[in-house]
Amino acid sequence: MRYISTRGQTPVLSFSDAVATGLAPDGGLFLPETLPAFDAVQLARFDALKNDYAALCHEFLRHFATDIPDDTLRALIAKSYSTFSVPEIAPLRQLSPDLYVLELFHGPTLAFKDFALQVLGNLYEYQCRVRGETINVLGATSGDTGSAAIHGLLGKPGTAIFILYPDGRTSPLQERQMACTGAKNVFALAIDGTFDDAQAALKDVFGDQEFRTRHHLSAVNSINLARVLAQCVYYLSAWLRLPANVRATADFVVPTGNFGNVLAGWMLQKMGVPMRGFRVATNQNDILYRLFTTGEYSVSGVRPSLAPSMDIQVSSNFERFLYYSLGRDGAKVREVMGAFKATGRCVFENFDRDTFSASRCDDAEIPAIIKRVYQDFNYIIDPHTACGFKELASDRPSVVLATASPAKFPDTIREATGIEPLDPTLEILKSRPLVKHKIKAAPAEIKAFIEANCQS
Repeated sequence: MRYISTRGQTPVLSFSDAVATGLAPDGGLFLPETLPAFDAVQLARFDALKNDYAALCHEFLRHFATDIPDDTLRALIAKSYSTFSVPEIAPLRQLSPDLYVLELFHGPTLAFKDFALQVLGNLYEYQCRVRGETINVLGATSGDTGSAAIHGLLGKPGTAIFILYPDGRTSPLQERQMACTGAKNVFALAIDGTFDDAQAALKDVFGDQEFRTRHHLSAVNSINLARVLAQCVYYLSAWLRLPANVRATADFVVPTGNFGNVLAGWMLQKMGVPMRGFRVATNQNDILYRLFTTGEYSVSGVRPSLAPSMDIQVSSNFERFLYYSLGRDGAKVREVMGAFKATGRCVFENFDRDTFSASRCDDAEIPAIIKRVYQDFNYIIDPHTACGFKELASDRPSVVLATASPAKFPDTIREATGIEPLDPTLEILKSRPLVKHKIKAAPAEIKAFIEANCQS
């Protein structure tokens, strides 16, 4: 399997090289040269593994990581999911006859990002070992990606990780997960501004080809292809565990800001898994809601919210969706992305409205939804997952992706339910010193910091 850039101006790479590179040198994002087509025989192989998450993940990823020895890949994946707190890895809870919740928060940082970033951290460690090289990882986060990426690389030899995040715009516990690890290879960089400012600065740093090559710089955001591919697996696992009559009709309801989470499910559908469709659930930062309801993709100001991991206006993974929507034409992608960068707006007349729907939830609604779900089902959800519980379909089943543990947002949960959600791993963090580095979202400052602290 070979990998190409969405913008068509980067030579094809192997899986390992695409993972190590992260963002393509032409500014695009890597994708498989061709998507596999899973037939009935392959779907049956998947079905036989539906109760063994690590084995299912290996069976899926072996179609993509073709340059990694099979036994090595199997062991790497098994190690990645050994850190999860429940044997099911991604439990599927049924709340009512037509309502399921896919719990994606049982990893080490209590958020869905652990599914991909535990794998990615072990991939990086493997690459450092077999290539005899160091790697410096740079990411930007609106909340959960940073802590999950950090915990995927904690103390791993030959690695350093630098995470940009908007100062004061993550939850206090999300920040502590990044800035209280005590690991010498971890650097939490608090910037003035928004996640979009951090992401823009990150892309500028990666645009300096000499700097990124000299420091073996790799991206850990959802722009890294391994992130999206690893996230495909929990959709596959959930779909296989649904009753047969539900599989064909259920909507997957996905709280999302950067589009990577829902893109993973959509790509799995394009590979031949017959999933019905997806509902994109946004908070009040609603660029994706506006796209799928009006056809216009346009930037507006970011407003801090109770669901901070979704406080995003420029969804980086949208470019992958755009590539397929434009007939896999890299030149057209460059044209559209160039116009969007210049104007902050583009309009789409044709996209699959049968596959995608969307909903929007503002801060005034989130506590009431959390309270209602608790009263109706004796089940507590976090503020991001609450966005998915708005406007559930009445004529078909829904599978809501629960993207984070309620314990990461105790103030909102206490206000809504009167209950204090606790997790022992988070309680430990409260007594540790906060070590963060305040920095401007300026490429020159970020590069200088990396230069002074990187692995070499």
